[in-house]
Amino acid sequence: MARLWRRVKEEVAIWRVGVLPGMAVIGLVILARLTGSMQSLEWLAFDNFLRLRPAEPIDERIVIVGINEKDIRNLRQYPIPDREIAALLYKLHSLAPRVIGLDIVRDLPVEPGHTELVAAFGEIKNLIAIEKVLPEQIAPPPTLPPKQVCFTDQITDADGKLRRSLLATPTSQGYKFSLSLCLAQAYLAREGLSLENGIRDPAAIRFGNTELPRFFPNSGGYVRTDAGGVQVLLNFRSGAERFRILSLDDIQTGNFKPEWIRDRIVIIGITASSVKDFITTSAVVSAKPASGRIFGVEVQAHAISQIISAVLNSRPLFYSWADGWDYIWILGWGILGIGLAKLTKSPYINLLAVGIASSGLIVISYLLLLYWGWWVPLIPAILVLSLNGIGMTALYQYDQALRSRIEARQALIERTFETIHNGPLQTLAKALKRVREKDSSDEVILVLEKDLEKLNHELRGIYEFLQREPLSQDRSLYLGNGLSLSLQDPIHAVLYQVYNHTLEREFPCFSTLKVKIVTFDPIDERYLNIEQKRGLCRFLEEALCNVGKHAIGVTRLEVSYTKNEGWYTLKIVDDGLGIISYREGRGTQQFRNLARQLKGKFTRSPLSPRGTLCELSWPATRLFFGIRF
Repeated sequence: MARLWRRVKEEVAIWRVGVLPGMAVIGLVILARLTGSMQSLEWLAFDNFLRLRPAEPIDERIVIVGINEKDIRNLRQYPIPDREIAALLYKLHSLAPRVIGLDIVRDLPVEPGHTELVAAFGEIKNLIAIEKVLPEQIAPPPTLPPKQVCFTDQITDADGKLRRSLLATPTSQGYKFSLSLCLAQAYLAREGLSLENGIRDPAAIRFGNTELPRFFPNSGGYVRTDAGGVQVLLNFRSGAERFRILSLDDIQTGNFKPEWIRDRIVIIGITASSVKDFITTSAVVSAKPASGRIFGVEVQAHAISQIISAVLNSRPLFYSWADGWDYIWILGWGILGIGLAKLTKSPYINLLAVGIASSGLIVISYLLLLYWGWWVPLIPAILVLSLNGIGMTALYQYDQALRSRIEARQALIERTFETIHNGPLQTLAKALKRVREKDSSDEVILVLEKDLEKLNHELRGIYEFLQREPLSQDRSLYLGNGLSLSLQDPIHAVLYQVYNHTLEREFPCFSTLKVKIVTFDPIDERYLNIEQKRGLCRFLEEALCNVGKHAIGVTRLEVSYTKNEGWYTLKIVDDGLGIISYREGRGTQQFRNLARQLKGKFTRSPLSPRGTLCELSWPATRLFFGIRF
């Protein structure tokens, strides 16, 4: 449990490196969005998604009669005379359309033919004409009743582009509806559907079970936008040909099929470039004029088609999440970026992972808009994902490099102490033991002098070893007396050299040894790293030193390195008296740490009637992410 808790604390410390700066990045991006700094970028992403949608079939329920440049040249007059408008209305009315919308201003007479146009207004009851109410007013045709007049005002965004449709607004003359809503209402009335207030949102507009989602100040990518009246996001119809467009000349010459008009919505408007009845948009490609603009009469057709297609065909309308969900979405992608930075070690893999995640985010956002009509925050999410995914990688790699340097320094300290512990300190311990025996004979003094001289030599040898290149230190094992073994050699060969060198050391108990049994089998060592091989060598050296110091009267020593039933075992067995101590020394601590690294176990136990077993064993399998295979 303690090891698990320590591991958890280490992971928390590592995650904290990127989490705190990453959350700061998320906070800054959210703050930038709240101030509206990303509004234009979110509009751009929204427009491009609309342009990338698959083409939809022509909405044959709507027909545009556009008076184009050729028609104006044929008439040799503009504005279009009232007589021509009246004749057009009579002609279309005779073909039995469901409703006719006149998207041409007629607040003043345009002679000749004003009397004829007034008569047409009085006779054609399924005609709806226009007025303008915002911000400056243009009056409707004076002879039409109010129920046959609707406004054509549009609200563009700060970049001058149209993305919303104004369906209703309060005016000084009362609450008024747009031309698109009036024409859709007239068409749907024949389907048995009437305009009602919404159920989920009482201020919204509803036809049957279809409620048109109202535009709010922070809908989609908008920030604190004027949402006066009843507005909806405009779901333009996609494709190069969205509606059937006929010219005035086509109607006059009969260049059309009557069924194109019968029971349809017919909108009359101007499609001549010289008149400049344009509205700018990036959501669709215009039929005729300059790039990025469509005719006003086309806008009316799109707005009508959006309503009747949603009601009759379940075509998606555009929705947006509440503000809270928007920011949870942004937070989630920002946290994913932090996770990618933490889990990917290589910068190239990190770039690939962030690229895949960003592509996934774009695809998800596109599909949500295409199939369900949800406009989710793409630009803030992309920013927090990319900034955290790439930027936090640098922090994690710096932290990892710092930790590696600390670990390398600690490893060097550990290796140095092990070298001192298994060499000079063993010599010093032997000398101290002689002093404690209080034997002051000349012979003992000479032995102590010899030991101290040897200690001096060993300490200087360690200094010389540490002066070497770090690379050679990392791959070698210093045993004293200038002897350095290469840890890249087979482990059984290195262990044999450690065994021979240690037994040559002048420990008192080695003098009584009679039988020495050594078994170092060649064993697959692919899954042992340099540090683990070093640890095994130090384990053998320390265990043999303990025999030489404490196994009084030892006559038999058995040392083996074998594999049996899927386990490797390095075992040292002696028949000396040994020493019993309840204090865990430095050597024992090293052995236990090595056993933990190898996912194995360490045993030191007395044997009966005399002797000591010192054994290290570990599984002969490879370790991946803490799981053995």
